[in-house]
Amino acid sequence: MATNKIGLDSKKVVELVDLLNDLLANYQIHYQKLRGCHWDVKGNDFFTLHLKFEELYNNAQLTIDEIAERVLTLGKSPHSTYANYIKVSKIKEIETEGLEPRKMVEAILDDYKILLELEREIIETASAETTNDEGTADMITGFVKFQEKTSWMLRAYNGSK
Repeated sequence: MATNKIGLDSKKVVELVDLLNDLLANYQIHYQKLRGCHWDVKGNDFFTLHLKFEELYNNAQLTIDEIAERVLTLGKSPHSTYANYIKVSKIKEIETEGLEPRKMVEAILDDYKILLELEREIIETASAETTNDEGTADMITGFVKFQEKTSWMLRAYNGSK
């Protein structure tokens, strides 16, 4: 078994890096959507959501950097072009100008469903007996915890379960 510089099976790392790069692409589109929501929110919810969207895009920016640095730690290169992000991402761009605040929150909740699905797949792959990448699994678990709690809060804000 060939190993990389941190002792992980090189063959398994390739599969994991592909998943991490897919997650990175989705986060980049999610990040830009949050920026658009932050800029374009209007109405009675402005003060609350303007601040919340800023908090969320700041968190997404840090998460993007962590994912890219994990890919580098695993000995590969992170994707870095928007053309690639758009091609790979399951999360799609939306036009936020004129979008009702409630619809903005729903769009972010939809993104979290996709991100959580991808993250759970990464945790499963990283935790597999043949991979044993505890570093990646632990990092992604932190993202999951944040998104689960934030999803609950956003659903409560929108009056849904």
